[in-house]
Amino acid sequence: MESVYRVFVYGTLRKHESNHYLIEKAKCVSSQCWTNGILYDTGNGYPGMAASTSKRVYGEVYEVTAKQLKQLDVLEGYEGEGMDNLYDRITQVVHTDFGTIEAYVYVYTSETIYELDEIRFGDWKCHRYLQQDELLYFAYGSCMDDERFKRDNVKHQFERVLGCGIVKNYSVAYTRKARDGGRADLIESAEHAEGKVYHISHETLDYLYRREGVAAQIYRPAFITVIIDGIIYKNVLTFLVVDKEEEVAPPLHYVTEILRGAKGFVSDNYYQMLVDDMHHKFGMNLQ
Repeated sequence: MESVYRVFVYGTLRKHESNHYLIEKAKCVSSQCWTNGILYDTGNGYPGMAASTSKRVYGEVYEVTAKQLKQLDVLEGYEGEGMDNLYDRITQVVHTDFGTIEAYVYVYTSETIYELDEIRFGDWKCHRYLQQDELLYFAYGSCMDDERFKRDNVKHQFERVLGCGIVKNYSVAYTRKARDGGRADLIESAEHAEGKVYHISHETLDYLYRREGVAAQIYRPAFITVIIDGIIYKNVLTFLVVDKEEEVAPPLHYVTEILRGAKGFVSDNYYQMLVDDMHHKFGMNLQ
């Protein structure tokens, strides 16, 4: 049986990025995971990671063969332990929605890395795509509903609705514990989630950042793959809980927003699943 190696990738090797073809056939262990480190922009079209115990770098983990690992070594300029490498290959703990694992990580060796610009959110995809004038935004929780948009006088910023999006290998969980109960999150799973896909402008990010508590590191921006009417849309913006906890029951007013926004928009089966989840997980009878 051929040996496999887990590798955490955070830059051009990520899904839909320029060098992903090198691991396209490898098994993806996690699409939304993190390890400790600081991410910098090298200015050469790829990022470099340096050590840190207090910050996070987000990326993906793959299981690769020895042949694929050698190809990654060549790409990263890694010739072996103790050599004059562009990147060193080390082992680090990686945190996933399924638990913690160990994986290889390529870290930049030059001390000049600390003179470079730090990448905000520790996420190369955010660095690349958040600067766009126009974005697609996948809402799976209360932002499917427009009542707060009206109240906050921003409804005009969410009028371009592309359709019902399907996100494979994710499900909705209530992992954010607020004062009055849980808030929705997307976590990796064997299931799928549905939601509303908006076409937004860059100016709308200010509102979404405030609403999602991005500055307080409650939610973080992330990019996922979404399917609408059978068409694949790459690098669609969504927001994920930063520090996930055990699920806690959401308050009724929050559930009402989610169901009001979902009803008649997501599939009937998915809507019923949202209702059934409230009963099975938290004993809430919403019929």
